[in-house]
Amino acid sequence: MAPKVLVSDALSETAVQIFRDRGVEVDYLPDLGKDKEKLAEVIGNYDGLAIRSATKATEKLLERATRLKVIGRAGIGVDNVDIPAASKRGVIVMNTPFGNSVTTAEHAIAMMFAVARQLPEASVSTHAGKWEKNRFMGVELFNKTLGVIGAGNIGGIVIDRALGLHMKVLAYDPFLSEERAAEIGAKKVELDELLAKSDFITLHVPLTDKTRNILSAEAIAGTKPGVRIINCARGGLVDEAALAEALKSGQVAGAAFDVFATEPATESPLFGLSNVVVTPHLGASTTEAQENVALQVAEQMADYLLTGAVANALNMPSVTAEEAAVMGPWIKLAGHLGGFVGQMTDEPIKAINILYDGVAAGMNLQALNAAVIAGVMKAANPDVNMVSAPVIAKERGIQIATTTQDKSGVYDGYIKVTMVTGDRERSIGGTVFSDGKPRFVQIRGINVDAEIGAHMMYTRNKDLPGVIGTLGMTLGRLGVNMANFTLGRAAAGGDAIAITYLDEPLPEEVRQALLETGKFEQVRPLAFEV
Repeated sequence: MAPKVLVSDALSETAVQIFRDRGVEVDYLPDLGKDKEKLAEVIGNYDGLAIRSATKATEKLLERATRLKVIGRAGIGVDNVDIPAASKRGVIVMNTPFGNSVTTAEHAIAMMFAVARQLPEASVSTHAGKWEKNRFMGVELFNKTLGVIGAGNIGGIVIDRALGLHMKVLAYDPFLSEERAAEIGAKKVELDELLAKSDFITLHVPLTDKTRNILSAEAIAGTKPGVRIINCARGGLVDEAALAEALKSGQVAGAAFDVFATEPATESPLFGLSNVVVTPHLGASTTEAQENVALQVAEQMADYLLTGAVANALNMPSVTAEEAAVMGPWIKLAGHLGGFVGQMTDEPIKAINILYDGVAAGMNLQALNAAVIAGVMKAANPDVNMVSAPVIAKERGIQIATTTQDKSGVYDGYIKVTMVTGDRERSIGGTVFSDGKPRFVQIRGINVDAEIGAHMMYTRNKDLPGVIGTLGMTLGRLGVNMANFTLGRAAAGGDAIAITYLDEPLPEEVRQALLETGKFEQVRPLAFEV
């Protein structure tokens, strides 16, 4: 029997025809996604669900989706899909992460022109029958310095377009190497230098704990007087209230925003300011972009339903069904190893070297590599997956090296990940025990045996008496409970490390309290998807 797909949001007829041409039965009901009750009544009849943003794939809906194998989102955002619930039910969730890139980059460039030449205000004035030629004095983009925060896929396209306008480009991106920066024509700088030297600043990073309010009141105060700021990435990257004050004072000459901290944005400190251009999250709103993502999602879903091939999946590795049964725990281990080194550094990454030993060396190394890279990249961008992470790493010039060897130690299989930054290397090794649970077994060359939990803490210290007692007493005094604890040392009196499995995320005040004891050289919170 041919697989059957429901398209419950508006997709192009061309995309719908792709399903039919490939032999997939399809029902095109573009308004059904808005009717939750009716959708729930019929969802049990389908193997695939193709959506945009109107359909909400909730846990309740998924409970009724007894045949469903795949959800395809035409676009990048999957806020309307309960991914954990889908994963529990074995439903693959796919998106199309790169279909909107050119459109979003072009919108950022358009917004830069608009704020430089005051185009919206000038248009309103002229429509009103005024001829205020002297009122709207703009600035050229030619020979100006553009600061790009985030030089990934979209940021890279913006850089390319800016160079075509003969702008000078500074780029701040922790994952951008010097070599990659030179290749794309940008000068790699730290954030403070970018802020101080840029005539225009455009943001192209995801919203994470590290990037939230990356342009804070303090950061805005450090910008070049008269700067113009463009945000077509995510709301929350800029402190809107602080920016409004800087616009009023003249520290910032203008701003152009397509995204806001709260959306739909019916009010904002930026609204009503004459030197601000605003649009209602139009970054992906072009005919071409909407067509591209629709065609991509149709191809991906058809491929999976007909051949089992998986592309751009957010909740499963790109491996065959046969491999998945054996590789599942090893893929999880690979992701945890990458996650560890990714969370342990704030420096630009030059290379990721991966060693596979024993049984691990005979597995699907492409999938394992992707899991490692995704683990590393998630520290800065939680939206990456095993498909997109290698692409992003390549774009940023990160070298990936893989080595295999026959069983060389006490473990049947072993994976070691070494991350190379500007002036140091960080390494961690792990294995999968017979119970199927991944473990960390070596960190910085020091042997350990660490169970992996959702909330963990890494500490480094000199091997001296009293350290363990200080750690336990400090955590106990501040109400943090340990689920598990493992430690190791290089040699008596030398470097020592500990991995503590906690019941909750490590509070910042507890981390500071441990450092203030003087016993620890490093205290780092870690989080893993277990």
